[in-house]
Amino acid sequence: MLDRLRSLQARYEELERLMVEQAANYEAFAGYARERAELEPVVNMYRDYQEAQRHLQDARALLNDGSELAELAKAEIAELEPRLEALEHELKALLVPKDPRDNKNVIVEVRAGTGGDEAGLFAADLFRMYTRYAEGRGWKVDILSSNQTGVGGFKEVIFDVRGKGAYSRLKYESGVHRVQRVPVTESQGRIHTSTATVAVLAEVDEVEIEIPERDVQLETYKSAGAGGQNVQKNMTAVRLTHLPTGMVITCQDERSLLQNKERAWSILRARLYEIETERRRAEQAADRRSQVGTGVRAEKIRTYNFPQSRVTDHRLSISSHNLPAVLDGQLDLFIDELAVHEQVARLAEAVE
Repeated sequence: MLDRLRSLQARYEELERLMVEQAANYEAFAGYARERAELEPVVNMYRDYQEAQRHLQDARALLNDGSELAELAKAEIAELEPRLEALEHELKALLVPKDPRDNKNVIVEVRAGTGGDEAGLFAADLFRMYTRYAEGRGWKVDILSSNQTGVGGFKEVIFDVRGKGAYSRLKYESGVHRVQRVPVTESQGRIHTSTATVAVLAEVDEVEIEIPERDVQLETYKSAGAGGQNVQKNMTAVRLTHLPTGMVITCQDERSLLQNKERAWSILRARLYEIETERRRAEQAADRRSQVGTGVRAEKIRTYNFPQSRVTDHRLSISSHNLPAVLDGQLDLFIDELAVHEQVARLAEAVE
């Protein structure tokens, strides 16, 4: 760890020198400044650690020479030792590799699972929940594709969320969500259980994943949604079929063919990137794979119990007894705890 910290400090000092030399070159200066800003927190803490170490060495020297300052040295040692331990722990946390996708925008896919119309209504509730959460953080939400039911729900809704750190927060939402409540169509007041699946994909740039055009079949057709005569006359909807995997992407919510095509390609890139990321992760950590943050969809992650106004996240056994607030977008109780859990797990792996 100390070797790595010394290397980071040397790079930080080199960047300060380069910034002075390239002060007249705005592009180069800005690049060096960004890198320096990223290193600054860990370098400043490392300097505090070095200073505390020097003070501890001086205090131990006084303690051993039998001078009249021995008592003061003893008190200083008692203060410095736990401080050094705390600084070392914080430095290890700062050195934990961060997920490079954390600052990406995301594509969220919500699909009705078991439960018929009730599952579709629950999918609509989840869509609204994520929309409200995004609004609270100043993020922008746009629907990419949707397939509505006749009772106000969604068979499927795909939307993007654009804003700083969107993936770092929403990545924990991937999985199966379960609802327990009395459906509006239930005449005898019986509680039903329904599910919806959520997939959160980091948006991927074209340069990050290459998809040969020969692997994709493009089809255009008339949109089935609202849009009046424009929709009836023009082929604006897009269907992409990725031939190697059989994956099919459709987009029809935009009014132009170009916009639907761009959005369909965006979804395809994100899905293929996620598949490749999961494959690599499985190969590297098959024997100690964590369900937190992996986007595994087959596992039930959260239950929304309406009769008891309780929401329980099963990964860490966290519960909220204010279900309306959670469905209104107050998700930080769960996301904060899951983020801490992931950080601890990454730290444990980094120091093994």
